[in-house]
Amino acid sequence: MARSTGKPRRFAWLRRLGPGLITGAADDDPSGIATYSQAGAQFGLNMLWTMLFTYPLMAAIQSICARIGRVTGEGLAVNMSHVMPGWLVGAIVFLLFVANTVNIGADLAAMGAAMQLVLGWGQTLFTILFAVGSLLLQIFVPYHLYVHFLKWLTLSLFAYACVLFTVHIDWVAVASRMFWPQLAWSQDAFTVIVAVFGTTISPYLFFWQSAEEVEDASQGEGKGSLLDNPSDAPEELNRIGLDTYAGMAFSNVISFFIILTAAVTLHTAGITDITTSADAAKALRPIAGEFAFLLFSLGIIGTGMLALPVLAGSTAYAVGELRGWRAGLEQKPRNAKAFYGVITLGFTLGLLMLFLPIDPIRMLFWSAVLNGVIAVPLMVATMIVVSSKKYLGAFSAPFRLKLVGWLATAVMAVAAIAMFVL
Repeated sequence: MARSTGKPRRFAWLRRLGPGLITGAADDDPSGIATYSQAGAQFGLNMLWTMLFTYPLMAAIQSICARIGRVTGEGLAVNMSHVMPGWLVGAIVFLLFVANTVNIGADLAAMGAAMQLVLGWGQTLFTILFAVGSLLLQIFVPYHLYVHFLKWLTLSLFAYACVLFTVHIDWVAVASRMFWPQLAWSQDAFTVIVAVFGTTISPYLFFWQSAEEVEDASQGEGKGSLLDNPSDAPEELNRIGLDTYAGMAFSNVISFFIILTAAVTLHTAGITDITTSADAAKALRPIAGEFAFLLFSLGIIGTGMLALPVLAGSTAYAVGELRGWRAGLEQKPRNAKAFYGVITLGFTLGLLMLFLPIDPIRMLFWSAVLNGVIAVPLMVATMIVVSSKKYLGAFSAPFRLKLVGWLATAVMAVAAIAMFVL
């Protein structure tokens, strides 16, 4: 009997992964894949260092957002309103809605284009089907069931690890460039670095992970915030640390693989201009072969299905929290009409954008600008909340977490300024 119970215990930590794992995987959405592919195609191995640099910053800020949600039992928008004027919180949430809607449209377009590449037909049809399918899953499948579907979708990102087995890689050169890049600090290089930072540390991930901690707490034993249930704090804060740092590591490792794949295939072949993830898949086909192309294309579809609910859901959580609505993916549609209405509106506008005379690449650029603008005041407010004993009591962040969190905030401030200067 001891043997039969030991195995589940040995792998019990896997069951503890939740909001952090899903959030990290959703960061590698089709729009992000396009950015990482462009970084590898344009600069080869010399952009791999960005994944090492951003990992501790991303992990710290996501851990902070998760802590705020779990300790207070309230989402990020509510907590932001404690330290920021209401009009500023409202403006940030509105800009979040705009940026997320643009990303939804871009991700849907990339998924439809990837299906077109695989099958040779049906781009518009599959774009609509992906939108409708993802929307219906969010509305009609309760969160405690839907979250398992999202966890399984994270496996789609392993497609980008598998691609590497189809090509030759000089690992000595990889290690060398990762720690000592040979990079000319030009305007183009700074632009790509800013894009990578903005794609990796994104505001919608802050709102989503905080909200999912609240959602998870409402479903578990000992329901409620850690302020109301302090005896749960040691176990829960340890879980958040494991979940978040593992999830962000997964995210950055996959991003590393995408940059590396583009570097050793596209860059080596002289292909340096990638505007969409479908472009990357198409360019990969004659260089790395049919299997690599298929893996890359299916990865776009899988990551898109994972990212869409995070993009739409983070907006709905933020708006719902701010307006005091009944909100949450565990809620039945009839009990949270406004919450699901925001999700539906995001999908509708994102899908509609594809049929308007709008350049999706230009819209993605402005979406990145909006995310850069949103991120800085949002991160400042988040750091103030997590550092305050007034709001988090004995569970305010320890010094090391605050130090890295403020460093992440400073990096994003520099990145936001650079977007306007470059």
